[in-house]
Amino acid sequence: MRILFVEDDQMNRRVVKDMLTIVDAEMAEAEDAETGLAMIEANEYDIILMDLRMPGMDGLTAIRHIRARGDAKAGLPIIVVTADTAADLREKCLAGGANEVLPKPVPMNTLFDAIADFVDPVDDMVV
Repeated sequence: MRILFVEDDQMNRRVVKDMLTIVDAEMAEAEDAETGLAMIEANEYDIILMDLRMPGMDGLTAIRHIRARGDAKAGLPIIVVTADTAADLREKCLAGGANEVLPKPVPMNTLFDAIADFVDPVDDMVV
C-alpha cells in the first residue's frame, strides 16, 4: 500500500511513518500542499493523509484541487489528520472533499481503522 502524508511538521510525519512500517505500508512525505499536489501528479498512491494548517496552501484547498482533477486520482481517499479543534471542522472538511477527519495525536489503531475503511486489502493492518 502506498500512502502520501502531506504534513509540514517533520516529527508528525516521522511518528506516522513509524506506525505504518508496522504494517509494511510505504509512506511518501510532502512537507507542504504544493509539493503534495506535484507528488500526486507524478506518482500513484492508494490513500492520502492531509494536514490542514501548512505554510502556503492549506490542506483544505489542496483537497479541493485534488477533487477538481479530471482523472481517477480525483477519487483518491483523503483522510485529514489535524490538531485543529474548531467545532465545525469535520463538516467543513467533509464538505470540502475529505473522506474522514482524525484528530492529532492519532492513535495507531484509529489510523489503521480509518485507512482500512477506504483501502483494500488491509487485513494485515491489525495491531
